[in-house]
Amino acid sequence: MLQESELRNILEQMNEPFLHRSLKELDAIQEIKVKPEKEHVSVKIALAKTGTPEQMKLQQEVVAKLKEAGAQTVGIRFGDLPQETVAKYQQAAAPASGNLLSPGSKTTFIAIASGKGGVGKSTVSVNLAVALARAGKKVGLIDADIYGFSVPDMMGITQRPTVRGESIIPVDRFGVKVISMGFFVEDNAPVIWRGPMLGKMLTSFFKEVEWGDLDYLLLDLPPGTGDVALDVHSMLPACKEIIVSTPHPTAAFVAARAGAMALRTDHEVIGIVENMAYFESKKTGEKEYVFGQGGGEKLADELRVPILGKIPLQQPDWDELEFAPSVYAADHPIGKIYGEMAERIVELVPVR
Repeated sequence: MLQESELRNILEQMNEPFLHRSLKELDAIQEIKVKPEKEHVSVKIALAKTGTPEQMKLQQEVVAKLKEAGAQTVGIRFGDLPQETVAKYQQAAAPASGNLLSPGSKTTFIAIASGKGGVGKSTVSVNLAVALARAGKKVGLIDADIYGFSVPDMMGITQRPTVRGESIIPVDRFGVKVISMGFFVEDNAPVIWRGPMLGKMLTSFFKEVEWGDLDYLLLDLPPGTGDVALDVHSMLPACKEIIVSTPHPTAAFVAARAGAMALRTDHEVIGIVENMAYFESKKTGEKEYVFGQGGGEKLADELRVPILGKIPLQQPDWDELEFAPSVYAADHPIGKIYGEMAERIVELVPVR
């Protein structure tokens, strides 16, 4: 049978991720409740900062430890440590290396946006990032679609970021430094957060991740014009944007909203990507426009920007040794299109 004293002893030995003191020393365990008949444990823990990747990492560790002790299910809530406790233990720490929001940062931000879901925005984000890295650029990618994160799976990433001192070290894959909400949730669990919590997480991605020197940081935005997109617009006033749509006129009509939002917040839209533009038969070479035609041109005309590329429907060639289900090889026909698009982006937005 689960005993509260045993569970408390387990938790007390764990460290608070920011002050690097045990939860016992900080008196951070505010509540432990045990329901023996259901083998359920609920706890409340106070932290110096909430809504951060470190909180998500601690949550994973707590769940793992309590399940090892016999709990079938674990519920966790987080609160804030008293300011006097934080002030007592907090040490003056140097800001994380590579703070991308610092005035001296030379990184160019490019947000990949869409008006609606299902147009392949994340696929475009991943392959543009990889194509820029193949072109010799130093590239980072933030999976800012915090509710619908998919970048780690698309890139075949199985490891998680590590922590060094006060900084989070992003995962490097295909020469791209990657950070995603998907790294900080357990077993593909849903993220049930409101806007302010999402904003804190996004800020952590910029300020607490050790990016190093980047030429380009791409952001895979959630579809539409919701909280995360608004946060990006306010945090990154000089951000460039690429709008992804399909050829269907309705998709282009909806995508125009994302473009209009960018323009209203002084973000420069540098181009349109028309995804799923056509299907080309391997046997005959005939192109079938299964989602219609003209949407990309209509959107480009409306926003007065060029079409960076038209991506046909075709699967990548999967390599079991380096599995990445959504990344096209450099010599794949679609990989070559992404390579050309990367060259165009470098021309439009040169490295600073």
